[in-house]
Amino acid sequence: MTEPTTRPEGLTGVLDAIEAAVAAARAMPMSSSVLVSRAELLELVAQAREVLPTQLARADEVVADADAARAAAQADAERILEDARARAARLVEQEAVVVAAQERAAEVVAEAQATSERLRREADDYCDRRLADFEIDLGKVLAQVQAGRAKLASRLEAPEA
Repeated sequence: MTEPTTRPEGLTGVLDAIEAAVAAARAMPMSSSVLVSRAELLELVAQAREVLPTQLARADEVVADADAARAAAQADAERILEDARARAARLVEQEAVVVAAQERAAEVVAEAQATSERLRREADDYCDRRLADFEIDLGKVLAQVQAGRAKLASRLEAPEA
């Protein structure tokens, strides 16, 4: 095995490189085991660990954007509510106008809160999907490593022929 010449892009690229290294590894005679370069695989795992915080930071950015959108919507709602209060004060004799303004302000606040909650759910769903993908990929790698170790352990325990 040779050292990778280029760094894979993103977590998926690192996992693809690990998969390619295992797939391209030289097969052991009369066995499903392969010889892989420990240094190469350890380097790829280190790269995966480097990339993971970046992926999580991107997910945090999505959540922060959702929070910012919610805050902006809340600020708009508060501004509209304040405008409605000022209008109601000027038109105190016209009770119907005051009632309508309060209802509209409540609708805007409800819409802003609904939008905020939807954006938060979408951001959380995105984060969950990305983490689930990573969990599946790591599970596959772990299963391959465990199978290889089990095969090696059984050969080490077998009497010499």
